[in-house]
Amino acid sequence: MHQNPVFRQTKAARTLEFVRDRGFGVLSVNGPDAPLMAHIPFLLNDDASELELHVMRSNPIWRAVSGPMPAVLAVTGPDGYISPDWYGVADQVPTWNYVAAHLHGTLRRVDQDDLKGVLDRLSAAFEARLAPKTPWTSTKMSPGVMDRMMRMIVPMRMQIRDIRSTWKLGQNKPEDVRLAAAAQVETGSGSELAALAALMQAVPNPSED
Repeated sequence: MHQNPVFRQTKAARTLEFVRDRGFGVLSVNGPDAPLMAHIPFLLNDDASELELHVMRSNPIWRAVSGPMPAVLAVTGPDGYISPDWYGVADQVPTWNYVAAHLHGTLRRVDQDDLKGVLDRLSAAFEARLAPKTPWTSTKMSPGVMDRMMRMIVPMRMQIRDIRSTWKLGQNKPEDVRLAAAAQVETGSGSELAALAALMQAVPNPSED
């Protein structure tokens, strides 16, 4: 997380909305020789105290989590390079604007019998976003196929103790300077540049966020 406090004043409710909307992140735990990571979908519960997820048995994380252990889930949003020339004022330097949240907590395996419920809840949450499409459900699978596939997956839960976020959108610049850069973002490099430009253009007053 960026240490400049101006980038860390976004209200918790907005960060939670961002995390729920993304529903995908990078899970990291300490391994015997180096950090272990997995790119995973997840489901955050209503009070943001716990998330459900699963990992493949081919990922070493499931073996590392032989008991409850510390973990971090990083969720990233739009990001992009910011050229000093875009500001229209002198003595600026290149930077990178982005949105990210880190969820810190304790990861543990759950009973394998819970896996079907975890998968059904995850798919239901994401299928609901595709309305008016009729949601896919696991009942559409041929007999026995789902059971065979589930043997390759391990369900887990993460108890969340802290959520930290950075919304680095040029809040440290005068408004006209920030807006000048935002107008050029889509010509640059990064991901979801239109969304990043919109966020830079709509930076709220922290007291109103």
